[in-house]
Amino acid sequence: MSNRSTITDFLLLAFAETRELQLLHFTLFLGIYLAALLGNGLILSAVACDHRLHTSMYFFLLNLALLDLGCISTTLPKAMANALWDTRAISYQGCAAQVFFFFFFFGSEYYLLTAMAYDRYVAICKPLHYGSLVGSRACAQMAAAAWGSGFLNAVLHTANTFSLPLCQGNAVDQFFCEIPQILKLSCSDGYLREIGVLVFSVSLLFGCFVFIVLSYIQIFRAVLRMPSCQGRHKAFSTCLPHLAVVSLFISTGMFAYLKPPSISFLSMDLVVAVLYSVVPPAVNPLIYSMRNQELKDTLRKLFRNLLFRNQ
Repeated sequence: MSNRSTITDFLLLAFAETRELQLLHFTLFLGIYLAALLGNGLILSAVACDHRLHTSMYFFLLNLALLDLGCISTTLPKAMANALWDTRAISYQGCAAQVFFFFFFFGSEYYLLTAMAYDRYVAICKPLHYGSLVGSRACAQMAAAAWGSGFLNAVLHTANTFSLPLCQGNAVDQFFCEIPQILKLSCSDGYLREIGVLVFSVSLLFGCFVFIVLSYIQIFRAVLRMPSCQGRHKAFSTCLPHLAVVSLFISTGMFAYLKPPSISFLSMDLVVAVLYSVVPPAVNPLIYSMRNQELKDTLRKLFRNLLFRNQ
C-alpha cells in the first residue's frame, strides 16, 4: 500500500488551545525569528564587507550564520503560520521538506562546528603550520564536506522515513515534522531500518563530539602554557564562543534524542524541541559577537555608515 495513498497531510502539535495563547506564541516566535534574522544577517554583512575578516575563522562563521538561518527558517515560519491562522495542518510534501531541510541544516552545522574546532586547534597548538594546514583551499574543502555530508544525511533519512507505510493516524506530536514522531505512525517493521540509520548517524556525531572534546583538551593545555596573560586572553576570546555554541547545540540535541522514554511527555518534548531547534540559531550571533572584538568593531562601523548615509 502506497504511503501517499493513505496520508495526504499531517497534523502538527499546537502550542496552545486558546486563541489568546496562540497569538501570544506567534508574537514570541516572531520576535525570536526576527532576532535570528537580524543577528545572523549582521554577521554575514560584517564578514562580507570587511576585508580584515576574510580569514578562515570568519569564513566558517559566515557558513555557520547561513546554516543558522536555514535551521530556524525550516521549523519556525510554519509554526508561526499555524498559530496565527489557528490550524495544525502541514501537507505531506511540506512535512517531507521539513524533515529533509532539518537534517540538512542541522547535520551540516554539526560537521561545520567540528571543522571549526580543528581550525582553532591548529591556530593555537600549531600556529607555525596554520597557513599550510588551514589555507583558503582547505577551508573551502572542509566547508564543502560539511554541507555535502549534511545533504547526504538528509537524503538518506528522508527517503527511509517516507518510504514507510503510515497507518497510525496523521497526528505528529511535535510542532514540526520530527522523524521519531513520524516513526510512531508506522505500521510495519520497516521503521527498524530508519532506527538503524539513526544509530549510524548518532555514531558519526559521537565521533565528531569526541574529536571536538580532544581538540579542546589540547587547546586548553596549550593556552595554559602561554607565558603572556594577553596571549591567553586572546586565545580564550576566540575559543570560548565556539565552545559555548558547541555546548548549547550538543546538550540540547542529545537531551532531545537520548532522554529515557520514562521522562518523555508532550509538554517536555515541546520545550526541548524549541531549545535545540530554535534557541541556538537565535543566540549564536550574540555569543560570537560578545567576546569578538574584531566583529564588534566591524558591526559598529557598519552601523555608523548606515547612520551617516541616512542623515
